[in-house]
Amino acid sequence: MNGGIGKVLEVWGLQDCKTEQIYDTAWQVGEEYVLKVYQDRKMLERNLKMLEILNETGIPVGKVISDKSGKQYVSDSSHFYFLSEKLSGSNILQIGADTKLAETMGSVIADLHIAFQKCESEGEFWNNSLLEEMNGWIREQFEECAWKYISQEEFQKIVLEFDTLYGELPVQLIHRDVHFGNFLFDEGKFSGYIDFDLSQRNIRIFDLCYFLLGLLSEEEKLELTEEQWFDFVSKVFKGYERKLPLSEAEKQAVPCVMECIELLFTAYFEGQKDLSCAKDACRIYEFVRKHEKKIRKLITQNLS
Repeated sequence: MNGGIGKVLEVWGLQDCKTEQIYDTAWQVGEEYVLKVYQDRKMLERNLKMLEILNETGIPVGKVISDKSGKQYVSDSSHFYFLSEKLSGSNILQIGADTKLAETMGSVIADLHIAFQKCESEGEFWNNSLLEEMNGWIREQFEECAWKYISQEEFQKIVLEFDTLYGELPVQLIHRDVHFGNFLFDEGKFSGYIDFDLSQRNIRIFDLCYFLLGLLSEEEKLELTEEQWFDFVSKVFKGYERKLPLSEAEKQAVPCVMECIELLFTAYFEGQKDLSCAKDACRIYEFVRKHEKKIRKLITQNLS
């Protein structure tokens, strides 16, 4: 594939640069650029438009580099490619006792949501509904595995609770894949956002819930204790609300949304026959279920 990538890079005059694959769909080119590959032209064009708008609003994302003829992307027989500037910084690998990071993450997620609101008026984006997913393929997957992870009665109770809350939850464009791998830090300071491939219109608290749940799934690697996680919950929401206030309905819905997300992952991994990850997602679901009141109290208490 490297030979093919070198050929693609000719249109930018970068064919002699060293390339290193850094993700399944991305290569670092030299020290300054990143090349991304897509199979879906519409997804690529949507993401290019999003990056352009985010860049114009001052959000730190990789600036798209046009080729020598002025085109934003190129294609071969089966793929589409665009080149962007490489952002400074790297991923957070360990947290330990550094819970000051939590307010920063809440703040930068809010900044992104504010900018996303401007993107929505400039293009069409995929509309998705976590509630429809719960009533659709997630339910079907649990039926197929004979309700191995959760009883049908408990599942139905959660879906009914979510259904009563859903109509009051603001929907907007979200990142949909908020984890430390997609947020860069340079010498302790936030330096940029990457990977908008899963961006969609959905309930906005999805991003906050997804991020916090991801910390639980990697608590050992991140050196994060249970109590530090609860502190993260409080401070992520505090950092977010300093930029973008949440409604009371959103705060009340957080534990239920967290549970639905973990049931989504349980069903997904069961469908992929990854039983270890399915059990881990179910474990996190049960943890959230057990601590619903504590989680809700942490995010509804007055900001200090």
